[in-house]
Amino acid sequence: MKKSLAALAIGTVLVLGLGACSTSSTGAASAENTDVSAQADAALAKLAGQVVSVGPNGEKPSGFDSTTLTDAEVAKIKAGTFKAAIVMHVGGNDWSTAQVDGLKSEFTRLGIEVVAVTDANFKPEQQVSDIETVLALKPDLIVSIPTDPVATADAYAKARDAGVKLVFMDNVPAGFVGGKDYVSVVSSDNKGNGIVSAHLLAKSMGGKGKIGVIFHDADFFVTKQRYEGFKEAIALYPGIEIVEEKGIGGPDFAGDAQVATTAILTKHPDITGIWGVWATPAEGIMAAAREAGRTDLKIATEDLGLNVAIGLAKNELIVGLGAQSPFDQGVAEARLGAASLIGKTDIPIFVALGALPVTHDNVLDAWKQVYHVDAPESITSVFKK
Repeated sequence: MKKSLAALAIGTVLVLGLGACSTSSTGAASAENTDVSAQADAALAKLAGQVVSVGPNGEKPSGFDSTTLTDAEVAKIKAGTFKAAIVMHVGGNDWSTAQVDGLKSEFTRLGIEVVAVTDANFKPEQQVSDIETVLALKPDLIVSIPTDPVATADAYAKARDAGVKLVFMDNVPAGFVGGKDYVSVVSSDNKGNGIVSAHLLAKSMGGKGKIGVIFHDADFFVTKQRYEGFKEAIALYPGIEIVEEKGIGGPDFAGDAQVATTAILTKHPDITGIWGVWATPAEGIMAAAREAGRTDLKIATEDLGLNVAIGLAKNELIVGLGAQSPFDQGVAEARLGAASLIGKTDIPIFVALGALPVTHDNVLDAWKQVYHVDAPESITSVFKK
């Protein structure tokens, strides 16, 4: 009996000791998570209202307010009966649709006729053909985003030499100089969006774990900025390790990302999170995660596309993203192009709109801010309160 009582006493001491260690460990982990959360929140607060990106040729950014037109300028634009064409790199996704909607809305207000909207399906040779086709319609202005800055440069040069004003979204042709070869380029704070997504991913992971990176393997200025911003910011969390990076070239970005993610998950089954360069690749990452039964995977990205917004609303897979303001960017592009048509001077050659952090908590409000309409039922109906 004495031996049994002694053994029981020792066992009790061991259990109590383990319990104390567990409590201490849990407390330490909780404090560490709080520190990471505070670090991420402070970084995001510091970024608010700022633009950290520079333009394609190192230009300092001007804000959306710099595109405002006076009543007299609007009247002069309307009297010009101008024509504009919109030459997209790819159409049909939420970002492109919002850009075109913003452009058309402002062109309508300014009395400018839109004579064409083209979709190159991210193929440079198709975009070159689109530009040539559009030039036959004799537009006064082309608003476009080059699929490839080198492969499309000659086609844009033909438009420039024909006297067509050029305004670009995000990217510019190789060798082109703002204020000389083109009017302006309008973008979001793409580096800032990469930074935002890094802090949101780190916060969701408690600052610890292994991650993969899916980047855009192309000479595309703004996606390079996102990648750069993400890498810089995630490095501030030494407990997070990037175990593998894979580049995708498209045009099937969702499919390419799904294949790349499957390979990463197979090679690194202990991975905690993955970063995708924008919403379409993130859809492929989500598909691969579901196929692998990894609904615990934490995914961060950029751009508030419908499917990633649904993921945020459900609190499933997508943990956060940095959103652009494509509708407002379209409005700004239309204004800058219109201003150039009436000979306005001192037009800013690089305009950038700030990054918007989006999480589950603010996804519905963010949708309205980004697209200027309420979130659709496909998002609101699945929002987990």
